[in-house]
Amino acid sequence: MNHSLFFDEVLPFLLRFAVLVVATLGGDLLLHQWQLVWVGRYLGIPGTLLILLSLLYSMRKRGVIDKGNPRWLLKWHEWATWMGTLMVFIHAGVHFNAILPWLATLAMAVNVVSGLVGRYLLDRSRRQLAAWRVEFQNQGLSDGEVEKALFWEAVTCDWMARWRSVHFPISMVFAVLALGHIAGTLLFWGWR
Repeated sequence: MNHSLFFDEVLPFLLRFAVLVVATLGGDLLLHQWQLVWVGRYLGIPGTLLILLSLLYSMRKRGVIDKGNPRWLLKWHEWATWMGTLMVFIHAGVHFNAILPWLATLAMAVNVVSGLVGRYLLDRSRRQLAAWRVEFQNQGLSDGEVEKALFWEAVTCDWMARWRSVHFPISMVFAVLALGHIAGTLLFWGWR
């Protein structure tokens, strides 16, 4: 079966991000139409909690916790960050009056794009490497010859696996900005 990079990788990425944007706009529109804009103000809390809970995958992967199936936790990470981001985006709406919330939202959007790009690029490179390995083995090459033929592709795949070294700092910038926004909100909230 012939695969297309655009249809196999780029289109699913664009669709996932487009669905997030459309769901955000739709959710915000519904809250405005039903005169429930105040609900959006509080969606940041469960959204943030979902994003924090999604970090169970990262904690498991780094050995901080030893419970949970990594494959299931990855699925949880993807779902919880998507839903949490949706809630936070609806929370953000277009009602910002300060720079910090705008920066936090922008950092979160970049973080989501980084995560999606990493996921699709890494999946693609691993699948392609495995397919080439099988193809070379079917041509009768020895294991040593296969390894030699795939050396640079394996190096490239390993390099792509390092996308986390970009994703992690972006996540930290988002976390710092989000914490600043949360702290500012708690400080200046009208606690009557």
